[in-house]
Amino acid sequence: MTAPHDPRANQKQRTRAAIVEAAARLLAGGVEPTVATAAEAAKVSRATAYRYFPTPEALHIEIAGVTPAYAPVEVLIQALAGDDSEARLLAFVGKFNAITFAEEARMRMALKVYLDTWFASRGDEAKAPAIREGRRMRWLDRVLEPARRDMTKARWRRLQAALALTGGTEVMVIMKDVCRLDDAEAQEVLLWAAQTLLRAGLEDAAAKNARR
Repeated sequence: MTAPHDPRANQKQRTRAAIVEAAARLLAGGVEPTVATAAEAAKVSRATAYRYFPTPEALHIEIAGVTPAYAPVEVLIQALAGDDSEARLLAFVGKFNAITFAEEARMRMALKVYLDTWFASRGDEAKAPAIREGRRMRWLDRVLEPARRDMTKARWRRLQAALALTGGTEVMVIMKDVCRLDDAEAQEVLLWAAQTLLRAGLEDAAAKNARR
C-alpha cells in the first residue's frame, strides 16, 4: 500500500518555496530582501512569512547559501529513472553528502541560524517556528517511490525517518566532531548506513506482505 502524500505538508512546502523564490528575485534585482518585502513579493501575508522565517538571518541564509548549493541534488532527483531503489538511494545520498561536506562552513552557519532561531523562540506560547523546509523528507519521497509502493504508511514513515539520519549537516557534524572521521571515510560510512537501513526496511515490508 503506497504511503499517501500529506496535502497540507505539500502546501507548506510550496508557500515556503514561494517566499524564498521571491526573496531571491529581490536580491537579484539589487534589493536586499526583508521577510516583509519577500512576503509582499510572494503574495502571502507577513504573518505567514514570519512563521517560516522569524528573522532576516533565517531568510538570508536560505537564499544566499543552502538552497543554491543543493540545486544539483534537485537536478539528480528529477533525472532518476528505473525501479532499483537501492541504486537510486545511493546516488542521492552520495550527491547530498558530497555537497554538504564540500560546503562545510556554509552548512554549519546555516545550522547555527536554525539553532539560534529555535532558542530565540523558547518561552513563547507559540510552537517553535519551522524555518527549515524539510527537503530531506521530500527528496526521500521521490527517490524511493519504487520502494514505497509495497509499504504501509507506518512502515514507510519509519524507514524515511531512519534514512534521514544518513545525510545532511547534523550528520556531518556527528561524523567529523564526534566520530572524528575524515570526509571520505564519513561519506563511505553514510552510504553503508543508507544501504543497510534500506535493505532492512525492504525485508521487513516483504515479510509483512508475505504474512497477509
